[in-house]
Amino acid sequence: MRALDPSAALVLLPLVAPIAIWVAWSDMKFMRIPNKAVVALAAVYLLAGPLVLPFADWAWGWAGLGLVLALGFVLNLAGTIGAGDAKYAAAMAPFVAPGDLRLVLPLFAAVLLGAFAAHRGLGRVAAFRSATADWESWRRRDFPMGLALSGTLVFYLALVLLR
Repeated sequence: MRALDPSAALVLLPLVAPIAIWVAWSDMKFMRIPNKAVVALAAVYLLAGPLVLPFADWAWGWAGLGLVLALGFVLNLAGTIGAGDAKYAAAMAPFVAPGDLRLVLPLFAAVLLGAFAAHRGLGRVAAFRSATADWESWRRRDFPMGLALSGTLVFYLALVLLR
């Protein structure tokens, strides 16, 4: 299984990062991941992917999207994740090369723990809390998973650059 080439990550990271920031912010502020953001991320893969990836790898990325979407649908039906999280994770899936799954899965676990600790910790800092008083994520018990998913995608592409 092939890993993502650093030259591909160099092109994809600046295209993906603004969308990831948008998703993280939106999920913290509104507890929603906009469908437009999911479509934008898939469009980046659709348009930039063939320019930086071998065609077969790019095509198999769409199979990854379908697989993650189906898994996300089942998890959403079970009530374990939100529909926006499932759709966003599916749009992220093609960017992760199968050869990098051993990197991405523990990275996601670490980013999830860090994002949770940072979100809950900053929620206790009065100055930060008052500056973001309108964030829905402060009033809800559930966690804005878009923060962790976005962090995982950005950190993954950045780590690939270090190869």
